Amino acid sequence: MSENEYWFCLTHHAVEGRDGCKNADRLGPYASSAEASRALEKVEERNEEWDNDPKWNDDGPGSGDGLADGTPDS
Repeated sequence: MSENEYWFCLTHHAVEGRDGCKNADRLGPYASSAEASRALEKVEERNEEWDNDPKWNDDGPGSGDGLADGTPDS
C-alpha cells in the first residue's frame, strides 16, 4: 500500500489519508487528493453510463425478475 493514497469519506464528505475512517464508510483508494475529491462525481458519471448502457438495463429480459418468457426464476 502506498503512503500517497487518498479516500473520500462518505460520513464526513472529506478527503482522508490512510488513517481516516473505516473503509466501509469511504470510497477509494485514489492516487491523489484531487481525484479522491471527485469521488462522488465519478460515481454519478458511472451510474449515468450504466443506466444508459443496454447491457446493464435491469428492465429487460434476463433482469432477474423472470425469464425471457415471463415465467418467474426458480
